[in-house]
Amino acid sequence: MSGFALWASQTTARVASSASAANRLASYYLEASRAASEEMSLERSYRLVPTYETLAAHAAAERSFVAALHRVQTEGSASDRAQAQAILLTHADFVASAEKVFVAVDRGDTALATRIEYGQAEPLFRVQHDVDRGATEHRKEAFDQLASMRRISATMTWGVPLVFLVGLAIAMVLSTMLARYRRDLDAERAQAVHDSLHDSLTGLPNRQLLATRLHTAVQTGRPVGLVLLDLDRFKEINDTLGHRCGDELLTRVGPRLTAAVRDTDTVARLGGDEFAVLLSDVTSLDAVLNIVEKLRLALELPIQIAGADLSVEASVGIVVSGEHGDDAQTLLRRAEVAMYVAKQRNRGVAVYDPSEDAHDPGRLALLTELRRALDQRELVLHYQPKVSLPSGEVCGVEALVRWEHPQRGLVPPDQFIPLAEHTGLIGPLTRYVLDVALRQGRRWMDEGRPLQIAVNLAARNLADPDLCDDVLTLLDAHGVPAHLLCLELTESAITTEPERALLLLTRLRAAGVSLAVDDFGTGYTSLGQLKNLPITELKIDRAFVGTMTTERSDGLIVRSIVDLARNLGLTTVAEGVEDAATFTALAANGCAVAQGYHMSRPLSAEAFDRWYVETQAVYDVA
Repeated sequence: MSGFALWASQTTARVASSASAANRLASYYLEASRAASEEMSLERSYRLVPTYETLAAHAAAERSFVAALHRVQTEGSASDRAQAQAILLTHADFVASAEKVFVAVDRGDTALATRIEYGQAEPLFRVQHDVDRGATEHRKEAFDQLASMRRISATMTWGVPLVFLVGLAIAMVLSTMLARYRRDLDAERAQAVHDSLHDSLTGLPNRQLLATRLHTAVQTGRPVGLVLLDLDRFKEINDTLGHRCGDELLTRVGPRLTAAVRDTDTVARLGGDEFAVLLSDVTSLDAVLNIVEKLRLALELPIQIAGADLSVEASVGIVVSGEHGDDAQTLLRRAEVAMYVAKQRNRGVAVYDPSEDAHDPGRLALLTELRRALDQRELVLHYQPKVSLPSGEVCGVEALVRWEHPQRGLVPPDQFIPLAEHTGLIGPLTRYVLDVALRQGRRWMDEGRPLQIAVNLAARNLADPDLCDDVLTLLDAHGVPAHLLCLELTESAITTEPERALLLLTRLRAAGVSLAVDDFGTGYTSLGQLKNLPITELKIDRAFVGTMTTERSDGLIVRSIVDLARNLGLTTVAEGVEDAATFTALAANGCAVAQGYHMSRPLSAEAFDRWYVETQAVYDVA
C-alpha cells in the first residue's frame, strides 16, 4: 500500500513537473515569435516614417527575442540549446540586414531599403518558422504529459479503492490531490492553448490562428475574402499621448471591426497596428469592397481616449481566394503586398495587383529579362512627330521606348515600364532612353535638321539625386544643346514629390532643358503649384482632345487650358489628335503643337526619316 502510494505521488510529481517545464519553454518560444513579428513591423514602420523612437522600439524587440531564446538555452534540453543557437544565428543575419535597411533609409535610398527588406523574407521566415515549431513541439510535449497524467489518473481511479480498502481516509486524500493536479494541468493546458492562438493585448486571434482558419476556409472550396488593415498615423498617437493610450486605442479597434462583420467572420491582430479580417463564403470582390467600406466607416467614428476624440483611418489590402491565390500562405502574402501599396501610395484601399508585386514569379522573370535587355540593347526607340499647328511643319518628336524581345516578340510598354517603375530599374531604363534619344538627336543635327526630342520621366526619377547630373553629362557627351531636350512629367509624379520635383526641375531648367507637364488636366496640380513650376509647356491629355469636337464640355476644357498656358507664357501640345477636324479645331483655339495618329504613328528612326522627307517635300512644293 505504501509502495503504491509512493509510486503514484512520484509519478504524478514527475509528470506535472515535465508538463510545467514544457509549457514554460513553449511560452519562451511564443515570446520570441511575438518579438520577431514586432521587429518586422517596426522595420517596415521605420522605412515609411523613420524616427528614433522606432529604432529604440526595434532594439527592445531584438533584446526581447534574444532574452527569450537565452532562457530556452538555460532551461531546455540539449536539443533545445542547439535549436535556440541556430535560431539566434539566423536572427543575427536578419538584424544585420535590418541595420542596413535603417542606414539606407537614413541616406534616403528607398530603393535599396526596399530591396534589402525583400531579401529578408527567407531568413525571417526561417526564424518565425523555427520559433513557432519550438513552441508547437513543447506544447505537444505538455499535452503528452497531460495524457500520461490522465492514464495515471485512470489507473488510480480503479486501483485506489482496491489497494486502499483498509485506508479509505488515505485514498480520499490521494484522490483529492490527484483531482487537484488534474484540474491544474487542464487549466494550464487550456491557458497555454489560448495564449498561443490569441493576442495578449486585445484578446483577438493572432496570426497563427488566422492562418489556420484561413487554411480551413480555403479547403472548403468556397470563396473567402482576406482584408489586412494597417492603422494610419498610429505612431503620432503613440508619440503624442503615450504608449498606454496607444494600447488602449488598439483594444478599442478590435470590437469596432468585430461589430461590422458577421459572427462567422474572424477579426485578428497580426502585431503592432496591423489587423486582419477573414470573410468566409463571400460572393464577389464587390461584396468584399462593400464590407471594407463598413469597416473603414466603423473605424472613423471618434474614439475618446485621454479626453481626446480620435478618428482612426486605415490602409487596406484586399484579396479573394481563387482570384488572387488558392492557399493561405499566398493569400496572406498578397494581402500584405496590397496593403503596402495602399499605404505607400495613399490610396486608402488597394486590391492585389500582380503588376505591383515585386515577388510575383512572372514579374521576377520579366524583370531579369529586362535587365538583360538593357545590357544587350534590345530596347529601341520609336519617335512620334510633333507638328506646329500654325505652319503644319514638324517641330519635334516624342521618344517612346519599345522592347524587341527575342522570344516574346514586341513586349508592350505597359508590361515592362510599370515593372521598372516599381523596382530600382527605372533609373537605368531612363538613362538608356536618354542616351539613345540624344544619340539620334545628334545624328539629325549633323544632317541639318535639328529636332527637339521629348523623353518621359517617372515619379521615381524625382527621387534620384543623380538624375540632373546624368542628363547634363549625356547632353555634353553627345554634343546636343539643352534646348533640344524636353523632359515630360505627369501631374501625378509632380504632386507625389512636390518639393523634390521643384528642386530637380529648377536645376534642369536653369541648364536650358525644356520641361513639360504630361497628361495635363487629369491629375491634381493646383494653380498655385503650376505658377511656381519652371515648366515650358503643357500637354493636354488625349481624354479631352479626342472628344473636343463632339463633347462641348471637353472643347471648353481644351480652350481653357490653352488660354491658361498662353497667359502663363507656356506652349500647349495636344495629344491624341486622330482626325483633321480635331486638328483644325485646335488650330482655331490657338493651340501651338499637335501630336497624334492624324499626323503619324510612332515610327522607328529609319521610318521617321522617310516620313519626314516626304512631309518636308510637301512644304517645299507649297
